[in-house]
Amino acid sequence: MNAVSTQPEPETEADVTELARRALQHWGVRDGKPELLKYRENAVFKVGMPDGQPAVMRVHRLGYHTDAALRSELQWMGFLQSAGVATPSPVATQAGDAFVLVSTPALAQPRQVDCLSWLEGRAVGARGVPFGYTPGQLRQIFAAMGRTIAHMHNVTTGWTPPAGFTRHAWNFDGFFGAAPNWGPFETSPFLDETRLALVLQARDKAMKALAGHERSARNFGIIHADLVRENVMIHDGAIRIIDFDDCGYGWHIYDLAVALYQNRQEPLYPMIEASLVEGYRQERDLTAQDIAALPLFAALRAFAFLGWVQSRVEGDITREVGLRMSDIAADVVIAYLRGE
Repeated sequence: MNAVSTQPEPETEADVTELARRALQHWGVRDGKPELLKYRENAVFKVGMPDGQPAVMRVHRLGYHTDAALRSELQWMGFLQSAGVATPSPVATQAGDAFVLVSTPALAQPRQVDCLSWLEGRAVGARGVPFGYTPGQLRQIFAAMGRTIAHMHNVTTGWTPPAGFTRHAWNFDGFFGAAPNWGPFETSPFLDETRLALVLQARDKAMKALAGHERSARNFGIIHADLVRENVMIHDGAIRIIDFDDCGYGWHIYDLAVALYQNRQEPLYPMIEASLVEGYRQERDLTAQDIAALPLFAALRAFAFLGWVQSRVEGDITREVGLRMSDIAADVVIAYLRGE
């Protein structure tokens, strides 16, 4: 999920599927038949490569990332894969390019298109669907997630990004600046006067807390920033991470807060949080101050969601979904305001 800098041109599934079919030629595939998997921020397809292996093709939404930012995302993913973090690997075109720009008569403005290696596995869960795991399974899954996130942070801390590397930042300006990463929320149509007033009070509290929060190499670096259930996969008991669209510079604890955000309504939430933190601590240190900041970073995720929902209504999501997601986010920031 990202803020969109330009208004996408009207399109249909058929339009982006045709564009994906044409793009496949850059990978040496003629008359390919892309299988649409997801059509949200990006159009995501399962495609066949010339060697018979499956891959994931992404047709990026217009204005989503600059070419330099997309190239940087793919560079980090390639590094993580080489460092033992289970993520997709970029698949270069026949010409050796990380991605290509492709257009069609229906979609005249060129779209960025890339391919990633296929990862087997199943998502940890789906948004809004209660878990069906046993307590023991939940404990194992979230401990493994914690270890994987910590490993990702550990190896990245020792990595020197290549020249030209650029990604947005989940810092103070990324949440509260003039142009937040996921858009402003103050004019949200989903918050009545009473709830908006409380959310604005929570924003003031969060701004003050974040302005004074430690930021150092110990706790700040390149993060995934969108470790929701659908982006964490399980395969043979191991954790795999996908969808790096929102990666950028931010506090490590934000990755943990995002991984916990969708699970706050689960009956076993305290165990989920404890397992994630315990797993993380097996690979990387967390201070008492880091743990104490989890409510703040959960609130930051909620502020970001409020902005994201407002910018997507009647486009990517319905008003009903927007109202439900905004209510959940408002509840999180109001709980933070009250110290709950």
